[in-house]
Amino acid sequence: MKDADDEGIRLAKRVAALAGCSRREAELLIENGAVRVDGRPALVPQARVHAHQQVEIESGARPEPVVPVTLLLHKPAGMATETAHRLLVAANHHEPERAGLRFLPRHVAAQRCMTPLETGASGLVVFTQEFRVERKLQEDAGIIEHEVMVDVAGPVGPETLARLERSPARVSIGQQAEGHTGLRFALKGARPGQIAHICDDAGLQILAMKRIRIGRVPLSGLLPGQWRYMTPNERF
Repeated sequence: MKDADDEGIRLAKRVAALAGCSRREAELLIENGAVRVDGRPALVPQARVHAHQQVEIESGARPEPVVPVTLLLHKPAGMATETAHRLLVAANHHEPERAGLRFLPRHVAAQRCMTPLETGASGLVVFTQEFRVERKLQEDAGIIEHEVMVDVAGPVGPETLARLERSPARVSIGQQAEGHTGLRFALKGARPGQIAHICDDAGLQILAMKRIRIGRVPLSGLLPGQWRYMTPNERF
């Protein structure tokens, strides 16, 4: 039978003893990334540590709840929105941003997807823990504009473009190439399947669809599968 030293003790218990605080306060210190074990960040309060391991608490750290965040994901085509939250892991954090922002496991807990996309579409999807963002996207859903790039098969002539312009969307031609046409849709209150329905009514076959903007928030340089934090100065 293993003794207690072999199994170690919960990190939160060790931190509570070191800091002279409650177990819950210790958990908050850990969740905020203020604790290191043998020089490495330790983010899981339930992790077990041994007596020989060095546990350090960041100077001046306060046991406060992790601030809620909003995450912006580039959902790849072919992935259902219902499973896209699986991509919200540290390895997929946008590399340029990763150097300056500390990722915490609490940042991906209880995230709510507010802007679903069709499985076949790619592009910007918003996940949030913030009540103000959730309320904004719900209450203003009908007036927030979505910008979507749509590749369709074949050319798009003036007559077809005129039919598209009679839809609720503002539609323009981004590029014409052999075998396909790139269209730009700007649509307020966009719903999954709505652009596909508009294209179907116009006799167009969709080859690819990518949402690049929601309100004033752009997809920016995110590659498929990557995510970034929505910054405090960004607004939908």
